[in-house]
Order: sequence, then C-alpha cells, then structure tokens
Amino acid sequence: MTHRPAIFEPIRVGSLELSNRIVIAPMCQYSAENGCMNDWHLIHLGHLSLSGAALLTIEATAVLPDGRITWADVGLYDDKTEMAMSSTLDRIRRWSGIPIGIQLNHAGRKASTNVPWVGGAQIAPGAPGGWQTDAPSAIPYAEGQIAPRMLDRDGLRDVRDAFVASAKRARRIGVDLIQLHCAHGYLLHQFLSPLSNQRDDRYGGSSENRMRFPLEVFEAVRQAVPDGPVTVRVSGTDWVDGGWDIEQTCAFAAMLERAGCDALHISSGGLHPGQKIPVGPSYQVPLARAVKTNVRIPVVAVGLITGFDQAEAIVATRDADLVALARTILYDPRWPWHAAAELGAQVQAPNQYLRSQPRRFKDLLVAGSPKRSERPALADRKLS
Repeated sequence: MTHRPAIFEPIRVGSLELSNRIVIAPMCQYSAENGCMNDWHLIHLGHLSLSGAALLTIEATAVLPDGRITWADVGLYDDKTEMAMSSTLDRIRRWSGIPIGIQLNHAGRKASTNVPWVGGAQIAPGAPGGWQTDAPSAIPYAEGQIAPRMLDRDGLRDVRDAFVASAKRARRIGVDLIQLHCAHGYLLHQFLSPLSNQRDDRYGGSSENRMRFPLEVFEAVRQAVPDGPVTVRVSGTDWVDGGWDIEQTCAFAAMLERAGCDALHISSGGLHPGQKIPVGPSYQVPLARAVKTNVRIPVVAVGLITGFDQAEAIVATRDADLVALARTILYDPRWPWHAAAELGAQVQAPNQYLRSQPRRFKDLLVAGSPKRSERPALADRKLS
C-alpha cells in the first residue's frame, strides 16, 4: 500500500471534512465597491477554487462599514453586500466543490486607510474615503495619526452584534466555515494586547480582562452558528517587548477551545509599528507548535511556507495540523497540484483540466464533477 503524504491526509474541522491539510489563507484584495464583491473577486476566488487545496478562505470581511481596513474592503453587513457575495459564491460553486470559509473582521484603529498600492496611509475623518475609527483605547496605531474613539458599552454591544449578524449572513449564503480575526492588530487583537488596550474597566488591565471582549464575541457567534465550524485567527506575539506574547496566546487558545472553537490559525504581529519580526521560512511555525501543545483542536501554521517538503515536514512532525498558503498560492495557484506530484499524492481537478496531466504523473489528477449549489437561487432567498 502506497504511503500517503501527511499534508494529503484528510482532517475534520468541527463538522467539516477536509480532503487534505492545505488551506488558502484569507488575503485582502482591496477591490470592493461600497463593500460589495465584484468581478475581480469572482476571478480571484474562482481560480483559487480550482487549486486542489482543501479550503478557500474569503479575505478579511468587515462586519460594519467603519470596520473596513480601507474604503475598498469587502463587507458583509447589509443586504447589498450579502447579495453581492452570494452571487459570487453561487457562480464559483457551480464549478467547484471546494469548502469556502470567511474571515470576519473589524479593523478598529487600523481602519480608514487608503489601499496599499497608493501608500496605505490613514485617511482623516470627513475626507473622501475616511471616517472616525474606534478602538479599545484612544491610542493611535502610529505617532501622528488621528486617535481612535474609545468604544463605550453601547459600542461594544454593537460590534459584538455585528459579528453575530455577519456570521448569520455567511451561513445563510452557504459559507462552510467562519473565522474570527483576532490577529494582525485589528480590533479584537487590540483588546488582547496591553500595548493597545489601556482601559480601566472589566475589559482592560489583566490578561483575563483583555481577553474578555474577544471571548464574548466568539461565544456570541458560536451560539448563533451552532451548526458549522467557528475558528479563530490569532497573532501569537506582537514581536514587541511588553506586548501580547505566546504565553498569553496559549492561555487564550485554551479558553477558546473550552468555549467551542473548532480550530486555531496562528499568525503574528501587526499591532505595533515597532515590531521586530525575524522573517524567514517557517518563522511562525514555533508559535503554532506552542499552541498545539496546549489544545486538542486543529492548529493551522502560516508564514513563508513555500516548499513542498517544508509543508510536509510541518504536518508530519506534528508542529501543526494544517498549513495555510497566501502569497505562495497567488504566485503559484496550482501549488497543491505540484506538491502532490512531488510527494506522490493525488488532487481533484476539474474534468476540463484532466488532459493537462503530465504523462509522468499519470495518477496525479482525479476527476471531479461540477458541484451545483443546492441552495435556493438568489432571487428566491429571503434577506432580513
């Protein structure tokens, strides 16, 4: 019997069965129109849906208009944004059966910025494309920026309820997995780190208090979405002295597991401009390994994972249960095909592409039929 490579073993995340251990990480495209997906997202997600990966994750998706990182971010906060995303997913699902997840986000003090390719600078409230930002404390991300407004009790409730409403919308349009973004310096991460959270109420101070609001958001979403996997992406460290660190991450991970979290995706950084990140191949894998020793749910590693043997070793040695690809799969959208060829595994491919299989890899591609959505047509779907 032929040995199957570790990254091509199936795995279950909550109620969702994944065919292998390769997932596509959420990647912001900064190309939406008033929060709505358009043809770019159909092209981007559509070609990645044929990659052979086990899960495709939609980019950081704002739960409120003022929770967008930029004015061009995707949102899922009203009927128009829901209809646009639903239409996009319906067309992808006609031809691909890949499970699709979504990363729900609120950017907090890192909102109201320009798109990266024109500099990504903060946009002032009242200027075109800008608005007043919110955060745990009135501390700007960088010196010279306009300070955010500290969220009061009503503001906290509104943010929590917005995450719940977006999660319900995601499930209604057939999204298979929900991920809450507690990483990269965005709002929920801002609550976790003592560098950005200097509140003196029950949501600030001790690590337990700083974890309280992200846990409340998770628990509310978990209760609202009992029938599908809910996961969390967290920064394992701020890479800044006195900030959020791996010990606190491990404690937070254990709390999330007890609250019903189905998987944890471990990234790092993004909270403070003074971060010093030792960037290199697999540089975040030790963070995933540390979390994995403290929980029993699946753990995803991400960060400069580019090589086939590198990815295989991460899973085979149990440093993590899955690997996530971002820039790597943008550069090579058939990375899972090439990994399967290198390691002696198989991937499902569209019937239309089967003839592309090189003769020396005659057992690489497995026929796959188009999967038409079983959900009601958009015109027949009731929106609240």
